[in-house]
Amino acid sequence: MAALVVILAIGTGLAGGYRINLTPSEPLGVWRIVPLHRPVAVNDLVFICPPATAEMREARARGYFRSGFCPGGVAPLIKTVIAVAGQNVEIGVSVSVSVDGWMVSSSSLALRDGKGRPLTPFTSGIVPPDSIFLHSAFPGSYDSRYFGPVPISGILGLAQEVFTYVP
Repeated sequence: MAALVVILAIGTGLAGGYRINLTPSEPLGVWRIVPLHRPVAVNDLVFICPPATAEMREARARGYFRSGFCPGGVAPLIKTVIAVAGQNVEIGVSVSVSVDGWMVSSSSLALRDGKGRPLTPFTSGIVPPDSIFLHSAFPGSYDSRYFGPVPISGILGLAQEVFTYVP
């Protein structure tokens, strides 16, 4: 009986758009996916399923993504949109990111991951139509600084904190 109650509670939570974040890219805890009834905009904090590309498969193999229901078997990411279609993203010589000439705070890049493996940054460019560029201020975040723009079709909704904790 207790197992049935737990299964029903989990099912209800998932159906209601609730998710548990266990990654340090954003505060740990319970989050909710809120439907997005307008075009995505810069500074939106979103839940997004990354596309099932070779880069994402390698990131999954390296352990950057948790298991989940998105394509490629990964969990949705919680990231901030820092550029939308038509904006110019540059990875500068100082190894940080700028959008349309404005420096993005907390955007320095790592040249190696926590296990010493090399990381290849995105090469810079204009965000293509129907795409966005994602960022997290967490220093170890794996985001568009490395994998580039992603399709807006992967957006599940806005990310809303419900009960979180910043360690």
